[in-house]
Amino acid sequence: MTVEDQSARCRERAAAAVERHARLIPDFPSPGIAFKDLTPVLADADGLDAVIDALAHVCDGADLVAGVDARGFLIAGAVARQLGVGVVAVRKGGKLPPPVVGVDYALEYGTARLEIPADGIDLAGRRVVVIDDVLATGGTVVAAARLLVQAEAIVDTVAVIMELDGLPGRERVIADVGPGVRVHTLCRG
Repeated sequence: MTVEDQSARCRERAAAAVERHARLIPDFPSPGIAFKDLTPVLADADGLDAVIDALAHVCDGADLVAGVDARGFLIAGAVARQLGVGVVAVRKGGKLPPPVVGVDYALEYGTARLEIPADGIDLAGRRVVVIDDVLATGGTVVAAARLLVQAEAIVDTVAVIMELDGLPGRERVIADVGPGVRVHTLCRG
């Protein structure tokens, strides 16, 4: 079996786990929003295993895996462990002790800030893959990638469990991070 075949099988297994376990929550966090809850997928041992295997295939070759606060932490840590590399927590503003490197960004409902430690983790020239659970409008993933690039990391891959249909996340990541960035999703929702 080729690496491509093995990767495709892993993605199919992960997509099936998401289909079986994900919950759709109407009108959350606000009216008109249909929230895709992936926590039941991660709580199922086989579902978690399928997701981590599939993401590890697309993240192979990374020097570090960056998980976006908060669900991205769960996924990134497991992927990093499977790849035998370290993990970087990209935190919401104000959660890390100084000094930090941060970036402010716009959300569809306001603004937010992401931060990483300014000391103790040398990111310069290292290939860092950004992992999160869901790609919607792309604002958070783009901010995380920009923050890592600001710290001189090489970000050429973004990987998520689910990409939401009808939203411009993928296009925004490619436009704002760069046309060479690879955007991997295990399924669409």
